[in-house]
Amino acid sequence: MRQTFACLVLCLILAWLIAIQAAPPSSPASAPASGRAVATRAGEIVFQADFSDPAEMKAWSQAPFAEWVGETGHRALRVKVPAEEASRERMIRRTIDLAPFRGCLLYLTCQAKAEGVSKPPHPYNGVKYMLQFATPGTGPHWANQNNVYGSFDWKKVAFSATIPADATTGTLNLGLQESSGSVWFDDVQVGVLFVPGPRPAPRANLGPAFRGHDLPRLRGVMSPTIFSEDDLRVLGQDWKANLMRWQIQRNQGKIGTDRDLADYDRWFEGKLDELDKALESSHRNGIKVVIDLHTPPGGRLDNNDLAIFHEPKYQDHFVELWEKLARRYKGHAAVWGYDLVNEPIQNEPSPEGLGDYLGAQVRAAKAIRAIDPTTPIFIEAVQWDSAEGFAYLKPVDVPNVVYQVHMYWPGQFTHQGVSGSPVGVSYPGEINGQKYDKQALRRHLQPVRDFQLSCNVHIYVGEFSAIRWAPGESAANYLRDCIELFEEYGWDWSYHAYREWDGWSVEHGSDPKDSHPATQPTSRKKLLLEWFAKNQKPSN
Repeated sequence: MRQTFACLVLCLILAWLIAIQAAPPSSPASAPASGRAVATRAGEIVFQADFSDPAEMKAWSQAPFAEWVGETGHRALRVKVPAEEASRERMIRRTIDLAPFRGCLLYLTCQAKAEGVSKPPHPYNGVKYMLQFATPGTGPHWANQNNVYGSFDWKKVAFSATIPADATTGTLNLGLQESSGSVWFDDVQVGVLFVPGPRPAPRANLGPAFRGHDLPRLRGVMSPTIFSEDDLRVLGQDWKANLMRWQIQRNQGKIGTDRDLADYDRWFEGKLDELDKALESSHRNGIKVVIDLHTPPGGRLDNNDLAIFHEPKYQDHFVELWEKLARRYKGHAAVWGYDLVNEPIQNEPSPEGLGDYLGAQVRAAKAIRAIDPTTPIFIEAVQWDSAEGFAYLKPVDVPNVVYQVHMYWPGQFTHQGVSGSPVGVSYPGEINGQKYDKQALRRHLQPVRDFQLSCNVHIYVGEFSAIRWAPGESAANYLRDCIELFEEYGWDWSYHAYREWDGWSVEHGSDPKDSHPATQPTSRKKLLLEWFAKNQKPSN
C-alpha cells in the first residue's frame, strides 16, 4: 500500500514537472493587463496604461488642471496650464512597484502631443513623463526626456532609468513643470531594456589582460577640437603626457544633426586630414593616440539615442567609416587604438535585426578585424559609458579589446553650473542627504572593477573631469581621488579636456567669468603634471 501510494505521488510530481517545462513562455512583446507590474526578462513590457480603462484612470491622482478627454474606449489625459501658473508644477501621479526590477535598466515611453507649451528655464522641465523614486542607499532619482516643449502632433517620448538594488516604490508623473500650455498623454508604457548579467568569480592563473601597449601606464588628456602643433608639443614635451584621445566631433550636444550623409562625409574627410597631422605630431612628441569617433553618422535622436542603434542606413555607414579608418591607420606607430562610439545611450530597444549599443560596436569591430587584426579596439558601455552601464555589459568575442569607462559622478557636482544646474556643490560633501567621498566613488566604480576582474580585461578611463568653478579645492579633491582609484586598479586614463572648452580647463582658474588662462598653475594642473611626470614615453 505504501509503495503504491509512493508511486502515485511520484507520478503526480513528474506530471507536474513535465507540464511546467511544456508550458510556452510568455512573449516579450505581449503586454500585461493595464497597470500591472511583474518581474520579467529583457524586452518585455511590464506596465501599460492607455487610459481606456476606468480603473486605470482612477489609479492616477486627480487635479483640476487634468482631465480625461476623448470618446469612451479611446481616451487621453490632457493637462492645461495658464500662463500665470507657468512657474508651478502641474502633474498627476500613480505609483509603480520597482522591487521586481532591481538592478535592471528600464525604458519608459508614452505618446504625447502639445499645443503652445512654453520653453522652460531648465531643459529637464516642460512636458514631463517622469519616473521619480528615492532609496536609502542612493537618495532621490528623477528621469525623463529633456527639451520637450512647443507645439507638436502625437509623437513618442522616451527615456530610461537604472533601478538601484534597494528600490521599492516609484512614482510615474505626467504633466507640465515650469511651463504653460496644453499637453496630451496616451499609451504610457514601462519595459525592461537590459538586465544585469551574472559575473563569474575571477579565475586563477589567467595571465595578464591584453592592454595593447608595454608601458607601465598611459596617462593623458582628451584632445583639443582643432589641431595645433604647439598644443601637442606642450602636451608631450612640457607636460610629459603620453596619451591623447583625439575626438572626431562636431555639433556637440545637439539633437537631430548629421542626418545628411553626403554632408557628413565631406566633413569627415576634412577631419581625417586633420587627424593625419595630429598623429604625426603625436608621434614626434611621444604621445599615443586613441582615435575617437565622437560624432557618428545620424547623430542623436530626440531622446538622445544614437541613430546608429535605430536606423539601418546609419549603422551601415558607421561600419563603413570604421573600415576606412582601419585601412588608413593600420600599423601607424602613434595609434594606440580605435574607440568605436563615444558615450552610447539607448533609451528604447533597437529594431529587430539591428545591432543595439553593443551589437553595433561588435559589428564594427569584426569589420575592422577583417582589415587590421592587431590594433586595440575600445568597447564602451551603455548609458553614456557610465560605471552603471558595466552591470549590463558582456565581454565581446573579438580579439585585442580594451573596455572603456567615463567618470562624471555625481553629475550634480562635476557638471554644476552647466545648462543652468545649481552651483555651490562641494566635494567631499553631501548632495540630497547622501555623502560623497573617495569611498563613495569606489562603490560607484565597483561594477567596472567587477567586470575587469571577472573577465580578465583591461580598463581605460576615456574621460573624467570636474568643472573648474566648483567651490574651493573641490575639483582638485575630486580629481585626486579619481586618479588614485584608477592607479590602484591599474587603469589607463585621459583627463577631459585639454585646450577645448575652458569649463574643463586645468589652465583656467575658478572664476567662471574669466576666460583667460591663470597666471599661476592651478592645483588641478599641478595634480595632472605630478602624475604625468611618472610617465614613460613610447619607444617607437
